Amino acid sequence: MTSPEIRLHNFKHYVALFQDWSLKTKIRNMNNIGIKMNTIGRIFLFIISYFIIVGIFQYVGSLIAGVDFTNLEYEETSKQLLIVGFFDLFGTFLVIWIFMKFVEKKEFITLGLQTKNRLNEFNFGIILGLIIMLIGYLLLIYLKEIFFLNVNFDFKELIISIMLFTIVAIVEETLLRGYVLRNLMSSFNKYTALITSSILFSVMHSFNPNVHLFSLFSLFLAGIVLGLSYIHTKNLWFPIAMHLSWNLFQTLFGFNVSGKDTYSIIEFNIKEGNLINGGAFGFEGSYLSIIAEVITIIGIGIYYSRKITNHNTV
Repeated sequence: MTSPEIRLHNFKHYVALFQDWSLKTKIRNMNNIGIKMNTIGRIFLFIISYFIIVGIFQYVGSLIAGVDFTNLEYEETSKQLLIVGFFDLFGTFLVIWIFMKFVEKKEFITLGLQTKNRLNEFNFGIILGLIIMLIGYLLLIYLKEIFFLNVNFDFKELIISIMLFTIVAIVEETLLRGYVLRNLMSSFNKYTALITSSILFSVMHSFNPNVHLFSLFSLFLAGIVLGLSYIHTKNLWFPIAMHLSWNLFQTLFGFNVSGKDTYSIIEFNIKEGNLINGGAFGFEGSYLSIIAEVITIIGIGIYYSRKITNHNTV
């Protein structure tokens, strides 16, 4: 072939290659969009099913516990909350099991419930929650934002509180981290998935008593804290332990938990609720909570960043 013919031949070859690459890119993008839409649809269906099925379980649990639905100002006893909590747990596990088995066709344990070599992470989560609440309580005492009244130790109520907040931690972590975050990570960037699941976590608490925008932002950051380790490990035992410890020691030190008043060993008085002491919403409605969450997020991020770096250099 002459030189012009060679150039024309090469040009046609490059055009064909570009068209082939362009077609493959379009197909790949369409497949990615399809996968993402499928994930969003599955999560949406899951959430609808969750509210229906778990709502029924909670209603049955409330009837068995003897909750008075006719009195709008009625406050459940700790026993009633625990009974309803157990029904909430059963309902949540049922919905997740149905979707895992019949929709995803995966084992329930793949939510992140594997226990091998996870004891240290669980213990660290418990200790971390205790340290944060203890420091927060002592700082507020020092700043004269709260004033110690007395110690009210009741062994029976303590056991009920431990059981209740264990159930709350397991339910919310298997639901939002184990199912929702894991599914989002299968189709989206892990940090996009983390932020989205944390927004859902915050929105879930938007109807709690004494809630306000600042406390919802704090709960969003709490979702980041609880989900950050999961996007690296896909294991739930650290977030479950951290969630349990955060809630349990928050109430035992006298704070409301996400706006709800439960049994406390330490009782204190707040002269004026504000964003330093958290007011009626509890510690999670305070600047101290935000600071603690940001520091924890940075610490967890640095830990896994170094872990990945060390793994890559080995």
